[in-house]
Amino acid sequence: MKILVTGATGLIGKEIVRQCIETHMSVHYLTTSKRKIENKPNYKGFYWNPEQQIIDTACFDEVDAIINLAGASISKRWTTAYKTKIINSRLQSLQLLKQSLKNNEHSVKQLISASAIGIYPNSLTNYYDESFSETSQNFLGQVAEAWETAADSFSEVSIDVAKVRIGLVLDKNEGALPQMMRPIKFGLGSAFGHGEQWQSWIHISDLAGIFITILEQELEGIYNAVAPNPITNTELTKAIAKTLHKPLFLPNIPKSVMRLVLGDMHTLLFESQRVSSKKIEKNGFNFQFSNIQPALEDLLY
Repeated sequence: MKILVTGATGLIGKEIVRQCIETHMSVHYLTTSKRKIENKPNYKGFYWNPEQQIIDTACFDEVDAIINLAGASISKRWTTAYKTKIINSRLQSLQLLKQSLKNNEHSVKQLISASAIGIYPNSLTNYYDESFSETSQNFLGQVAEAWETAADSFSEVSIDVAKVRIGLVLDKNEGALPQMMRPIKFGLGSAFGHGEQWQSWIHISDLAGIFITILEQELEGIYNAVAPNPITNTELTKAIAKTLHKPLFLPNIPKSVMRLVLGDMHTLLFESQRVSSKKIEKNGFNFQFSNIQPALEDLLY
């Protein structure tokens, strides 16, 4: 099987590529940086520029499926201009892919596109599965909804669509975990707000595995990519401190303080989504890391 990956050099993309090659799949990838183009056995890069709608259509040669992860990082300060970039980078990428497939002969049968659990409304009590239809009205909810709508439009060119709603990704070197670890290492760790907000997390290895499962089983529709056991922000903070053998004694950090520090981006720390993984499990996926402590020990030891 040959797949095309966008966002292949990012946190999630690197692990997906590693697992694909490990299972003897061949990977084409798209990059906006010409210096990141490589040509190795089972791993070949191609240039694109979604903003200018430029793409090397040779990337589609003999490709069976596309895994789409492309989009500007949400972990930079959300100025008005950057919010526009977050949305446009996602929509322009999918628009360019769809238009290119429409205008060229290809063998692509499936699109697996990233989304986010931020599409679910903020709630301390709801337990969200993929059938929940109401979407969050905040910025991340709007981004995820627009992203999924753009992915769904690939059905117009006779391509099956799967959307993967990703939770808090845990990785040792990139993403949220190193940022959360930093103050805890120096004895300055504490939960955010009341600390009762739900964190639906996933180990990076399991996340990539979900993409591979959807690919191999040719699944369609929406799939939550979260571990089976969500925890609260307080529990997560304590688990990280326990793994690092560090004490926690400071009071929780008020929401007002983080709003001053981060602006609108503070919602990443205070939104609560308790999300179900049952659908992907029913489709045969077995989590390596269902509970937070083994996941942290695997990443940090």
